[in-house]
Amino acid sequence: MEKLLYDASLEGNVTLLLTLLQEDPLILDRITVNRCDDMPLHVASILGHIDFVNEIVHRKPRLVTESDSQRRLPLHIASAKGHVEIVKVLVSAHPETCLARDRDGRNPLHLAAIKGRYEVVKELLRALPHAARAMVQQETILHLCVKHNQLEVLKLLVESLGDHEFVNSKDADGNTILHLAVADKQIETVRFLLLDTTIEVNALNTNGDTPMNLLAQGPSDTKDQQIIRSLMRAGVAGAKTEGLFGPFPQNQRSKMGLDSVKHYKKLSYISNLKKDSKNSDDWLDKKRNTLMVVASLIATMAFQAGTNPPSGVWQENSTADPPHTAGYAVMAYNHPTLHHIFLISNTLGFVSTLSIILLLISGLPFLRHRVFVWILMVIMWIATASMSVTYYVSITVLTPRPEAETFRILANGILFVWIGLMTLLVGGHAIRLMTIAEKLQKATVP
Repeated sequence: MEKLLYDASLEGNVTLLLTLLQEDPLILDRITVNRCDDMPLHVASILGHIDFVNEIVHRKPRLVTESDSQRRLPLHIASAKGHVEIVKVLVSAHPETCLARDRDGRNPLHLAAIKGRYEVVKELLRALPHAARAMVQQETILHLCVKHNQLEVLKLLVESLGDHEFVNSKDADGNTILHLAVADKQIETVRFLLLDTTIEVNALNTNGDTPMNLLAQGPSDTKDQQIIRSLMRAGVAGAKTEGLFGPFPQNQRSKMGLDSVKHYKKLSYISNLKKDSKNSDDWLDKKRNTLMVVASLIATMAFQAGTNPPSGVWQENSTADPPHTAGYAVMAYNHPTLHHIFLISNTLGFVSTLSIILLLISGLPFLRHRVFVWILMVIMWIATASMSVTYYVSITVLTPRPEAETFRILANGILFVWIGLMTLLVGGHAIRLMTIAEKLQKATVP
């Protein structure tokens, strides 16, 4: 009968299970006593027979807590295999099994995270969230996710339990999850940790190494540059071997092995990249400060021109030709076309500069990239051009006709020069952007 029960669990045959239970109601209890492995609930859990599991749990819920020779419960097995519905049944019967540890000290949530079972992890977190804080040989579940390269599960865990202390937990060697991600050169994981968590970028392990130190000590490949740039932007401090940076002494080449030479070159590269990053940050700060000052000035000018238009406003109502109403712009009656152009250009300049001010004070992280600063500069060019048109219309309206004709000829010449200058600026920056894009493409191609 035990052989038949084993066959039923392999096939998920509920009918045979019920028949055997009618013949011997204690068969499930007896096989649990006689065997350490291949118990029906374990077998059905690993194969995903949900109806079979449901029937056993309904009749004998205590069997959910029975472990095999590896001290694994059915929940361990179902979690590792990713059978979400079986996990729900097992957890509903005994929620405390989420904390049970196998022979390696891992609970079901650890196994699900290692295998990348996203939906199972979500279900176990919902049932017993503090199971995720259990340590395994001085490693957190976040360490396990990084060691097994399970980024999506890592994101879920950080979102659910990502307090500062938990994210910055260290293993037996003092490594944070950023140490592990950098050492394994997991580019996407490094970016996620630096951008979306409170990970300490300059944390030291037991050897006194930061994540940057670990990268410098490993073999070089095409991923190094991207990781180093991410660390630099996150504010990484200098490597502890920074005293070695500088020109490589030619007379020492023969005294050092090939690996030492490569290690030295990498450290030199990091140092140079740090200097470039610092210069880039200084340039970006200066540009943002300049844009803020100029944008504030233009916004003030546009607001003043909009509320106090050229030629002023009518002081009283009148039915004479042209009929007008007090408080409305004189230019709207005397020069309707120019007034329309004035409103468009002045509003465009005002809204453009307000957009620049809003973006600069928002503190969004992507505004620290050169590309977005250049976009803000383009918006500033638009605002400047709009205010130039506003000035042209204002002077045209305020100048008597004989002088206005002379001014128009002069303004046309200035306008031609202005268009040429704007074209030169846009073309120059377009070429510069294309050159940078080409360099980045070459740098990322292995």
